[in-house]
Amino acid sequence: MWGYFRRRLTLSLFSATFRTHFTSQCLKPTQFQSLCSNSVTAFNLSPSSTTKTITTPLRSPGFTIFRSCFTSSIYKHRNADEKSENSEEEGGDDYENPDELLGFRDQCLARDVETILGILKEPGSTGPQVKKKLEQCSVTASSELVVEVLSRVRNDWELAFTFFLWAAKQPDHAPSVREYHSMISILAKMRKFDTAWTLIDEMRRGTLNKTGQSLVTPQTLLIMIRRYCAVHDVGKAINTFYAHKLFKFDMGMDEFHDFLSALCRYKNVKDAEHLLFCNENVFPYNSKSFNIILNGWCNIIGNPREAKRVWREMSERGIACDVISYSSIISCYSKFNNLHEVLKLFNRMKEHGVAPDRKVYNAVIHALAKGKRVKDACNMLRAMEEKGIAPSAVTYNSLIKPLCRASQLDEGQEVFHEMLKRGLSPTIRTYHVFFRILRTGEEVFALLEKMNKMGCRPNNDTYAMLLRKFCRWRQLDNVFKLWSEMSKNGGPDRSSYTALIHGLFLNGKLEEAYKYYQEMKEKQFFLEPKLEEMLQTWVSGKQNCKLADGRFKGQSSGSKSAAQ
Repeated sequence: MWGYFRRRLTLSLFSATFRTHFTSQCLKPTQFQSLCSNSVTAFNLSPSSTTKTITTPLRSPGFTIFRSCFTSSIYKHRNADEKSENSEEEGGDDYENPDELLGFRDQCLARDVETILGILKEPGSTGPQVKKKLEQCSVTASSELVVEVLSRVRNDWELAFTFFLWAAKQPDHAPSVREYHSMISILAKMRKFDTAWTLIDEMRRGTLNKTGQSLVTPQTLLIMIRRYCAVHDVGKAINTFYAHKLFKFDMGMDEFHDFLSALCRYKNVKDAEHLLFCNENVFPYNSKSFNIILNGWCNIIGNPREAKRVWREMSERGIACDVISYSSIISCYSKFNNLHEVLKLFNRMKEHGVAPDRKVYNAVIHALAKGKRVKDACNMLRAMEEKGIAPSAVTYNSLIKPLCRASQLDEGQEVFHEMLKRGLSPTIRTYHVFFRILRTGEEVFALLEKMNKMGCRPNNDTYAMLLRKFCRWRQLDNVFKLWSEMSKNGGPDRSSYTALIHGLFLNGKLEEAYKYYQEMKEKQFFLEPKLEEMLQTWVSGKQNCKLADGRFKGQSSGSKSAAQ
């Protein structure tokens, strides 16, 4: 029967077969072949149970991967950026943000974190050496310590996993759900999905937490769903969504909305829309479902034509357009400088009795400022306050960004100072706007210092942007100064390596570019195909030159011998 479904199952059957696949017969565990057994057994963390099975959804007969309608998505997006161009209020990755942690109020904890980081990042240390030093250190593992250290080494999954396993082995420490989620997110982000599923199985059996109780939550599965969506493997994302029943979790509208949001967040909007329309019987249409798709086309993909199509679809199907619907489409037209449509929709929503919220006002203010109607934008801000809606940092960003891009720096600075007077903290996007208009290395590092003092840490996007800027300016000393600073904040990620290697290559520093390319490969980062092709071409050319030079020298020696 399953062979029949594997041959015939397409996305159109997803709805019809949704309930029938959740029978108890479908939920049999299957033999698990771990690709990371060496990592686990290195710390003697073999399961206490005698069974060697795992109910991972990706390897169970009940969870066949539905690839027929989705494989094109994987290849179509292979070179796409894994980060969504989402709104400023969209959440980031699933691992903990260091700025949301303890802030090092506890000096003992701060000392312990630095001790562990010193061991993990010691130059030239091998895996076994790191493990031995961790075992010899006097640091006591705690949940706060583990989460903080993982956030600092999040771009090196091997170091993170070595540390996590060491902490889990400590006699007085049992990993919390928060620790598991941080580690699983790091593994999945680095495409170590098999290792992540192994850890989820440990959570299910309660082996490492020494309780024997499952710690798996719906959030655990959502982390995996998001990471599969990030690499555009929609089939495996669907499989993981099915795993809610395997773990006996509810799978209602909230979970379906989370799934659609994850798909859209990473630009799989067409697939999300297809799933929505195929599952009307299981998940009835409502405004929230359509708003997720609408926002995907409006603010993730940025396609006004598709956004307008979905808007019409909502009207034809009798789906009410609420403030979130208007917010999405007004924001879309705002980004594409269509001030006429922005104002038309803004007036229409008020006519229909839909009160604008902060997001709508932010989008209108942004459109007015981009349209060089700064006075009207400021009036809109005042009107917003009169309605009892307090402006946020995003509101001020909506003014600052277009002003700075239009080279109205004095006006931009004035808005920035007003924002500070109101007690609003600048967001990372506020600083990014100013970084883009700076013209000297001194200004860049001064703003970086101010940013840190204000409690807003640079992220990998900040560093990648500044690396490209310094490379364009041919300021390689500043490039390496910035690179050194990155290691204190999680270390370089794939985008940072890519920016550095491209910059070095274009500055004629081919040997250095190749060195960092090799380092990137050693860390098992996914390589950009064009970058790899460019460097391999250079290596081949270098080798050919050496061979030609060798032949020339050989011929010269032969000629001299013959002459003598």
